Amino acid sequence: MRSHYCSEVSENDVGKEVTLCGWVNSYRDHGGVIFIDLRDKSGLVQLVCDPADNAHAHKVANEVRDEFVLIAKGKVRLRGEGLENPNLKTGKIEVVVDELTIENRSAPLPFVIGDEKVGEEIRLKYRYLDLRKPSSYEIFRLRSKATIAARNALDKLGFLEVETPVLTKSTPEGARDYLVPSRVHGGEFYALPQSPQLFKQLLMVGGFDRYFQVAKCFRDEDLRADRQPEFTQIDLEMSFATQEDVIEVSEIMLKEIFKACGHEIETPFKRMTYSEAMEKYGSDKPDLRFDLSMVDMIDIFANCTNEIFSNIAKDPKKNRIKALKVPNGDNIFSKRQMKGFEDYVRSFGAAGLGYFQYKDDGLKGPLTKFFSEEDLQKIIERADLKVGDVIFFGAGEKRLVWDYMGRFRLYLAELMDIIPKDRFEFVWVVDFPMFEVEEGKIKAMHHPFTMPDNLDVEDLEEVSSIAYDIVLNGVELGGGSVRIHKPEIQAKVFELLGISDEEAKEKFGFLLEAFEYGAPPHAGIAFGLDRLIMLLTNSSSIRDVIAFPKTQRAQCMLTEAPSRVDNEQLRELSIRVREQKKV
Repeated sequence: MRSHYCSEVSENDVGKEVTLCGWVNSYRDHGGVIFIDLRDKSGLVQLVCDPADNAHAHKVANEVRDEFVLIAKGKVRLRGEGLENPNLKTGKIEVVVDELTIENRSAPLPFVIGDEKVGEEIRLKYRYLDLRKPSSYEIFRLRSKATIAARNALDKLGFLEVETPVLTKSTPEGARDYLVPSRVHGGEFYALPQSPQLFKQLLMVGGFDRYFQVAKCFRDEDLRADRQPEFTQIDLEMSFATQEDVIEVSEIMLKEIFKACGHEIETPFKRMTYSEAMEKYGSDKPDLRFDLSMVDMIDIFANCTNEIFSNIAKDPKKNRIKALKVPNGDNIFSKRQMKGFEDYVRSFGAAGLGYFQYKDDGLKGPLTKFFSEEDLQKIIERADLKVGDVIFFGAGEKRLVWDYMGRFRLYLAELMDIIPKDRFEFVWVVDFPMFEVEEGKIKAMHHPFTMPDNLDVEDLEEVSSIAYDIVLNGVELGGGSVRIHKPEIQAKVFELLGISDEEAKEKFGFLLEAFEYGAPPHAGIAFGLDRLIMLLTNSSSIRDVIAFPKTQRAQCMLTEAPSRVDNEQLRELSIRVREQKKV
């Protein structure tokens, strides 16, 4: 129906007749001559409807309103000196219309296209209108390029794309499953996959060697800016592969993705152990775009006369006392601000927050009276303090200190505006603990199929796994591990996790049985495609990069899902809904 997209028309087409299709971005009546900015996926072009050129086209143009769908035929001409628009790709030309068709009319809009002040729920209710803004199209154009680049890179590396089931068995993978009732098997349920984890391992047993999939995944969990109930992974698995093989393939793929999206990145990426990440940055997904890191002070604080600190320092295995230096902080923050920081960390469970200011005559602050001059000097040397610096202290149980001091680090960086917005800082975090203790129970930190480095240790919390995460700008972009492929190791891990033989057989029997028929060593990783695009486009929310996302309450404002179904459907599924009592 068209000869050109709107922004393809240029000075080279002057004098030519073109046919353009699109939406009315805006229209203006200047003394009887009507100007229309026509918009399609490529951009804008100006149409001119002059009664002197074509009275019928001008008559039709009088009926035009915003977001009407038009088909326009006309000749291209230069705008003339002083009339050009340097902000528009087609700003040097315009199209004089001699035939104009209103293909479809638009009702009055619920909001102006591109108005970011409109509430998110309204924009999601009319998502098809929100998608018309040029920035939305650019996001999904880039998302398409990234996905194609990933496929092409993995294809060149010998990977085979295989689709795995969406209706599967409910297995414990860390979050709640979305359940789908079976009509044929009344009272029984499928689950939507949290990941293709078990199936991709079965493909390795099947001899496929290298698998990948751009996979839809589903998790019924509390949502936030970088989480959705349904999301997309670039999922891959390799046989006879080590951690190094997975990292090498991942970096090749990411380099191709970023190149396709207009960015050159350097490989190999930095690496950091889980322990180093937690001790220095208070997070297993450290943002390395800025230079603020924590220093351990527990041995120095053991000598102080403050009982709270000295008691904490008695158990350096369980507890931490961490210092966070802010260069020139004494000239940045007021005393009132520094006292207010304590309220911030308290909101994350901290008992308090101490600080010293380094003045010309030494360290100053409420805590200095508890330290000898010798220990104050040690603090200066340990933190490499310069006059004008401020140093903050957090003390307590190590996981709590890591958490609130890690959050405080990011809070300060944002407050000081020292985080570069145009920089990509990758880091591999490796050597994760195999187990973690929650409410007295041993749990797998990743999943129970992760290969342990060594199980022959007394303290299970000291067992490390062959697991790795790729982090970009403080966001976990992907994670994976070498998998357990030997039945005796898997049985030992299940035993340590308190999973009985009967429970293991019930939940994972099909995988465990497959491993009895010659499972190769294998390893893999999964990348969050939505998070990747969020970072590439500098979007503030994962919802901006998903065509039809859910709200933070897991609702689709467009289709009004989830919704009730009629009793006949429920009877077919052998389901009775219990009415919730109103409180």
